[in-house]
Amino acid sequence: MSQSMMINRLGKPALLATALAGLIGCSSLNNTSADNNTTQVSAKSAATVYYNGDIITMAGDTPSMVEALVTQNGKIAYVGSLASAQAQYNHAAKVDLKEQTLLPSFIDPHSHFGMVSNTFGQADLNPPPVGNVDSIDKMLQVLENFKRDNDIADGEWLYGWGYDETQLAEDRHPTKEEIDSVLPNNPVYLQHTSGHMGVANSMGLAEMGITADSKAPEGGNIARVKGSNEPNGLVQETAMYPFMYTLLKTLTPKQAEFFDQTQDYYAKNGITTAQDGSTTRDAIKFFQSQADAGKLKIDLVSLAGVSDLDENLADKDFVWKTYQNGFKVQGTKIIADGSPQGKTAYFTQPYLTPVADCESDCRGLPSISQDEMNAMFAKAYARDNQLFIHNNGDAATDMIIKAHEYAVNKTGQAADKDRRTVPIHAQFARMDQLEAFKKYKMVPSFFTNHAYFWGDVHVKNLGEKRAKFLSPIATADDMGLVYTNHSDDTVTPVDPLFTVWSAVNRTSRTGQIIGKDERASPYQALKAITTNAAYEYFEEDSKGSLEVGKLADLVILDNNPLTIKADNIRDIEVVETIKEGKTIYDRAKANASAQ
Repeated sequence: MSQSMMINRLGKPALLATALAGLIGCSSLNNTSADNNTTQVSAKSAATVYYNGDIITMAGDTPSMVEALVTQNGKIAYVGSLASAQAQYNHAAKVDLKEQTLLPSFIDPHSHFGMVSNTFGQADLNPPPVGNVDSIDKMLQVLENFKRDNDIADGEWLYGWGYDETQLAEDRHPTKEEIDSVLPNNPVYLQHTSGHMGVANSMGLAEMGITADSKAPEGGNIARVKGSNEPNGLVQETAMYPFMYTLLKTLTPKQAEFFDQTQDYYAKNGITTAQDGSTTRDAIKFFQSQADAGKLKIDLVSLAGVSDLDENLADKDFVWKTYQNGFKVQGTKIIADGSPQGKTAYFTQPYLTPVADCESDCRGLPSISQDEMNAMFAKAYARDNQLFIHNNGDAATDMIIKAHEYAVNKTGQAADKDRRTVPIHAQFARMDQLEAFKKYKMVPSFFTNHAYFWGDVHVKNLGEKRAKFLSPIATADDMGLVYTNHSDDTVTPVDPLFTVWSAVNRTSRTGQIIGKDERASPYQALKAITTNAAYEYFEEDSKGSLEVGKLADLVILDNNPLTIKADNIRDIEVVETIKEGKTIYDRAKANASAQ
C-alpha cells in the first residue's frame, strides 16, 4: 500500500524527498508548427526543457520513450532528442529529471470530487489501510469523539463515511441501537463505503419519517429487525436518497471552505483533470462560480444528475462538453444498480451467500426500470448528450445494452455512432457484453481496485468464475476496446499508481490473485488513466499523451511503472504535478512546509 494511502487518504505529506533542480517557466508561444516531432519558435519565447529521465510519451499502443520534452506557453512544443532540443531551445530553462520518470499527468475517469470535499465535514470510519475502524466499538468511539471535537450540538445532524461491514470484526452493519448508545441526542447517518447504503440511528430515522409502517421505495430496501417490521437502521439504494439529500443540504455550503484542499488532494496524486461523478444543478452553479473566480488549479469535469435531465436539456444557457475557465459539464449520470460487496448490484444469477431481507433468488436490485432507462437514453441520444451509467452486475449491463438499442431505434440514429456512452464500473460484464460495448463504441470504465479491497468478498459472494473476471482489462485490450480504470473516490482513495498496481497484480487483501488471466500490463494500466481517459472525455486531441501541441499537463514520478517490479508500483510517489506548464504540486516543498 502506498505511503499516501496508509498515512491519510486526504493527503498528509509523504516522506521528505530531494527537490528537483532547475526552474520551470513559460511565456507566449509564437508561430508554432510541428515538423518531425519538432517545433520552430521565436528565440524570444520562454520555454522549459525536461531531460535526463525516463520520458514516457504514452503515444501509441506500445511504450515509447524520448530524451527530451519542451513546454512553452502551457503546451508541449517539442518531443524528441536532447541534442535537437538543446539546439532549438538553447535559452530555455532546464529541468534535470535526475533519472526520474515524466509522463502525461493522470486523468480521473470517475470519482466524486464533491463527495470527497464533503468528507472533510464527516467522521472518518474507513477500515485499514485507509483508516483505522475495524470494529463497531472503534466506530462508536470515533463518532463520540467527532461530536465532542467538532462541538456538534444536540439536535444537529452528524455524518460519518467509509465504514465497511466486511472489514469489521463483527462482520455486519452497525444497528440504530448501537449508534443511539453514544449519540442519543443527534440524528446520525453513516455512509457505507460503497456509497449505496448507510445506517441511521433512531433520531435519524425519525427525521426521515421511517417507521415500522414504512414501505421500501422502488429500487431500495429498508432493513428490518429480524422477526419484525421495525427498521434496524440500514437503508439501501433508493431508500437512502433522503438521507443523502439532507447530507448534501447540510455539507454542500461548506464546500467553498474545502475547495482548495480537495484540489490539492487530486494534484498530490498527479491528477490534473478530475471528475465529479454526479452533480446537482446547484452544485454545478457552485463549481462554475469557483471556476469563474479563477480558483481552479485543475480541470474539473462534472456529470449532471439524471433527475435534472429534462430541466438541463431545456435550459438554453446550460453548456455541455465545453470548458469554461477549467470547468465543464460533460454529460449525464444514470444509476442502474447498486454495490456488489453490499449485495445490491443487479445480477442475472443469484448471490451465493445470504442477502438481508431476501429469501430466495437474491440477485440484487435494479435502481430503475427498463422502461425508465429506455426513456432516459432516448432523450439523451436525441440531444447528443453523453451518458455515464453506474452498473456493476451483469443484469444492469443488460439493461444498458437494451436501452441503447431502444434509443437508437427511437431516434433513428446509427447504433455505432461515436457517442462514447460510458458504462461506469461494468465490473462483472460478460464476454458477450464486452462485444456489445465494442460494437456500439461504448467506453467501459473499470474498477480494478475492487480486486484488492473486496476480491475475497466477491469470491465468497459470487463464486470464482464471476469474481475472477471482474474489470477484465486484459480481455478488453485484446479486443481493441477503449477502456478506462478509476478509483470511484470516496469508495476507494484517489491514488492512480495504486489503481495501476491493482490492474497489474489483481492481488486481494489476503494475497489471492483475483483473475490471473486478466492482469494488465503496466502500459495497459497507464493507458486507462492517460490516453484512454482523455478519449472518454473527447479530449484526445489535447490531453493524455506527450505530443506536440497538446497541453503541458505532466507528472514526474520517483520511479518508472514500466520497469519497476510489478508489486512495487503502488510504492511509486508523485514528485511533481504540472498543469499547463505550471507546477501545482511539488513534493519537496509540500514536505518542507509540513515540517
